[in-house]
Amino acid sequence: MALRLRGSWVALATPFRDGKLDEAALRRLVDLHVEAGTDGLVPCGTTGEVSTLSADERERAVAVVVEQSRGRLPVLAGGPGNDTRASVESARRAKAAGADAILAVTPYYSRPTQEGHYRHLAAIAEAGLPVVAYNVPSRSSTDLLPETLRRAWADRVIVGVKEATGSMARLLEIRERCSDAFALLSGDDFTIAPFIACGGHGVISVSANVAPARLARLVHWALEGRLSQAVAEQLALQPLHRCLFAEPNPIPVKAALALQGRISPEIRLPLTPLSEGQLPALREALAGLS
Repeated sequence: MALRLRGSWVALATPFRDGKLDEAALRRLVDLHVEAGTDGLVPCGTTGEVSTLSADERERAVAVVVEQSRGRLPVLAGGPGNDTRASVESARRAKAAGADAILAVTPYYSRPTQEGHYRHLAAIAEAGLPVVAYNVPSRSSTDLLPETLRRAWADRVIVGVKEATGSMARLLEIRERCSDAFALLSGDDFTIAPFIACGGHGVISVSANVAPARLARLVHWALEGRLSQAVAEQLALQPLHRCLFAEPNPIPVKAALALQGRISPEIRLPLTPLSEGQLPALREALAGLS
């Protein structure tokens, strides 16, 4: 499958049952997204609780998603973290599992220089998969700057970025520095319509876990230039987005998927189940999707 980093991609939650990967539930989630019009699958990212998955679990989760997709949707695997050597190994394992590309988050906690960011990405690229950088300063406490993205793009280290600052000024600066062939994917569900209007190509979405058809419709309308309809859909989905980020991701989205009967609510420490006080608003938001 030719890799097309465009449209509505889902940051897949990882289902657990009795402390182990629930492969049957994960396969059902893949089928849900195929049927709902999602454009791509992103297992083992932040929403997939990558930081508490073992290397074997990450490889198996990616393999299950690839197997179940059967080429119907591309797979952009998460896994890389702040240890470059371990990140390279994770990328190699993802490639062996059949992933189409690798998502490489900025090295959290370590807080490297821009040169360190570049070398980290270059090392991961040596594993042989197309690399999508993931910039999320609110979680990583470090920022991958547009000039570094431009350098990595020019040197064919990366093919795109998941940009989660929520800043349209940042997006436009990246767009100025890189050609339209450089994939610009939003990592912020709250600003999908304006992101695409400013030159973005799509989103890697948390909310798409529970409302895949609605997210796909929003993204496709925006990409088609139907901006008034896209903005209306963006506004209609804002209550859902607020509920899914009322506590640290993926706490609310796993609760939402459990309420929909799709997975067990099981989540791994240090994350904890959604607070009881958040459940009424979440139930109301989910009811509003029908």
